Amino acid sequence: MAVVLYGTIGMFLRYVSLPSEAVAFYRGILGAFFILIYLLVSRKRPDFKKIRKNIGWLVLSGAGLGFNWIFLFAAYVNTTVAVASLCNYMAPIFVIILTPFILKEKLDKRKIPCIVAALAGIILVSGIIGGEIGSPAGVIYGLLGACCFTVIVFLNRKLKDISAFDRAFVQLTVAAATILPYVLVKNGGLPLPDVKSGLIVLMLGVLQTGVAYCLYFNGMASLPVQSVAILGYLEPVVSVLCSVIFLREPLGLPGWIGTVLVLAAAVVSELIPEDQTSFTNK
Repeated sequence: MAVVLYGTIGMFLRYVSLPSEAVAFYRGILGAFFILIYLLVSRKRPDFKKIRKNIGWLVLSGAGLGFNWIFLFAAYVNTTVAVASLCNYMAPIFVIILTPFILKEKLDKRKIPCIVAALAGIILVSGIIGGEIGSPAGVIYGLLGACCFTVIVFLNRKLKDISAFDRAFVQLTVAAATILPYVLVKNGGLPLPDVKSGLIVLMLGVLQTGVAYCLYFNGMASLPVQSVAILGYLEPVVSVLCSVIFLREPLGLPGWIGTVLVLAAAVVSELIPEDQTSFTNK
């Protein structure tokens, strides 16, 4: 349920008459507030001692999340939801490529075909071959979002002895704080939504962020890590389906082939037992 909710974000963003970065800011604030309320109602008060112990890595990863949202939401605006989502989901492939250099772990040679397949897939999805790319900026923004989330994956490995909810609360708060200066400078202030946009933004912050995070973390507690990672790939699948079915955005045969290549490469890389690399987009 959580990853399906995540997958609908790009579709609903199409109906919001606000700059994408402003939507990202409101999403962070509303999501953080909802998680705080959830913690207080469920009597799971934030453990500020453990938060302080990890504060440096939490701030850096939260800032990375903020930049990920800025680039991803800009990608949604500049290209189709399907292309933006799939470009963003190059993150697990980037993690596989960088792990030997950052974590000094040996690259499993069986994952090399996954890397090649994903790169080929993203070229097909981008529309370069079929000439249907639309705005190259959308592809670039999506890949930059993937780079930011790759950084988050490595930073999260530095966190020690902190609950998922405490981590999410701090990271969402920091993400909103990171996005706010960019919103203010770019727009000359904080844009306020009209009634329709306000209701959609409220939904994105509460349902697709706060509720989805709670569902995700509660589900994650009772599932194997690999199952969580594989289920995470429902998100881009839902994004692609929403793009094609509800928004009527064209994908074309090369795009569909590329979609299969990107998702198959990511899933197969998770199924390889040694040196697993788990990833899911928030």
